[in-house]
Amino acid sequence: MKLLFNYLLFPGFLFSACVGLIAGWVDRKVTARIQWRKGPPWYQNFVDLMKLLGKETIIPQGASRMTFLLAPFLGLLSAVLVATILGVSLRMPLESFAGDVIVILYLLTMPAVSMILGGSSSRNPLASVGASREMKLVLGYELPFILSILAVIIRSGGSIQLGPILNQQINFGSNLASWPGALAFIAAIFCMQAKLGFVPFDVAEAEQEIMAGAVIEYSGLPLAVFRLTKAVLLYTIPLFLIALFWAGNLSWLALTGKYIAVLVIIILIKNTNPRLRIDQAMRFFWGPVTALAGISVILALFGL
Repeated sequence: MKLLFNYLLFPGFLFSACVGLIAGWVDRKVTARIQWRKGPPWYQNFVDLMKLLGKETIIPQGASRMTFLLAPFLGLLSAVLVATILGVSLRMPLESFAGDVIVILYLLTMPAVSMILGGSSSRNPLASVGASREMKLVLGYELPFILSILAVIIRSGGSIQLGPILNQQINFGSNLASWPGALAFIAAIFCMQAKLGFVPFDVAEAEQEIMAGAVIEYSGLPLAVFRLTKAVLLYTIPLFLIALFWAGNLSWLALTGKYIAVLVIIILIKNTNPRLRIDQAMRFFWGPVTALAGISVILALFGL
């Protein structure tokens, strides 16, 4: 019963979805103000989601029906599971399980995989282009993201469990206060922006080029699930980075302030950069971002 409560209500599905949708509203509101617009009311994302739930689900002719319909739920279930693991670990570090960092890394790739599967199964040329771009983007950002987390693991004595990583920061200060941690955090921020599909790494859903990209054929409930997945990721990925790099104080007030700070960074990057082409994004991740993450690993190995 407790597991079901954690997964469905708090800190899992309901809580992470609500926080993510409100964070999405903050993003839209700030973006609107930058563009001298008023912006939507706070409940707009909730209304949009409810409207989608009432729409008809249309399956393209020739599409793989089962893959097309199940792909969105694969991403949502994975994102909610990450939110549950993180929420429980941050409240009770001793409750974390061995290897949960590796499990979270694996689960965070599933939303991208679900988009690739959904786009590929729809038999739409534009969706295939979006799925192809998403696949290349994953190959680009996963390496520096793993390297940045490896720097944290090395600084934590080789632990791949969230509990010891959190306790190490509580006792000896956050990883962000060290050179390896700071460099790894910068690399992870860029990777987070790509994982969220935000500018300048929104090539898989470039509206001006390929309309909605991988999700162009989706409507109704499946499209709502994709959007809800992105909202949950907007909560879970920043929280994961906070747990790894900035977890000196785990009070709710401190965590809220840190989450808002990371959200501000996301919005600033999103509103001050043009979209990159897929080849530019790949060069960026395999070049300076991977180099930055690699340097952080080397510094961590030397105990700096």
